[in-house]
Amino acid sequence: MPIVRDERVLTTEGVSLATQAFGRPQDPPILLIMGATASMLWWPEGFCEALAAQGFQVIRYDNRDTGRSTTGAIGDPVYSLDDMVEDAMAVLDGYGAAQAHIVGMSLGGMIGQLAALAHPDRVETLTVIGASAFDESDPDLSGIDERFLAHFAGLAALDWSDRGAVTAFMVEAARLSSGPARPFDAVAARRRAERECDRAQNIGSAFNHASLAGGERWAGRLSELAAPLLAIHGADDPIAPLAQGVRLVEKVPDARLVRLDGAGHELHPDDWPAMVDAIAEHCRRAPRRPG
Repeated sequence: MPIVRDERVLTTEGVSLATQAFGRPQDPPILLIMGATASMLWWPEGFCEALAAQGFQVIRYDNRDTGRSTTGAIGDPVYSLDDMVEDAMAVLDGYGAAQAHIVGMSLGGMIGQLAALAHPDRVETLTVIGASAFDESDPDLSGIDERFLAHFAGLAALDWSDRGAVTAFMVEAARLSSGPARPFDAVAARRRAERECDRAQNIGSAFNHASLAGGERWAGRLSELAAPLLAIHGADDPIAPLAQGVRLVEKVPDARLVRLDGAGHELHPDDWPAMVDAIAEHCRRAPRRPG
């Protein structure tokens, strides 16, 4: 059965958000929130279709400053993580969803945590992939791999008008994010980076995400999370090491952790079956709460 697709540009509070949905509108919605600097293209179509085939309407969207959503000047974000939470709620409103299962990757997982705290009536379940607790500040936890930090230090000299240079930068970032036991597909990474460059209104503005603040009023309150939490984490994640995912699960009552041995900070096709099954089971086992 073919997967139905629905593309919309939603506008809220003067902000436009480009969206795409897979699956039947009458099925329970899953909202996908991507991480820092990445548009919805980083939720692969095959992954979205596999989730939709499980009986869900799967909605992905471009965060602010990415893709075809509202984009500002490089280095000058005029919004916070709290605003991005409200963007997620606006996407649900646009699709007529009173409640949804939220799946967030990396920074998207942090936004999902804040959304579940700020809007407990709207978040049925929460799944985070490669994410740490939004309020974690333990210096004893290992952080981002030094090779990745060194690569991103080159941003200052990057010519955003040079499509080839920007594409190469993104491909190398993807390679550094991958796990040691997963084959890195450089061709696929380049195609995605080229699509990202070609459809972005201002590709450099995506890196505004690195300087966002917000969510302070929820710090230390993860134990209040009402939505059941599932954390999926690569055992060899170089961006958010596994220990950060473990710490997150420890903070939330009854949270569960699925460890992907050999995986990094990625949505690798080899892991899609396990991830899709885990997410679908998590969504189905949660009792529906009043909206």
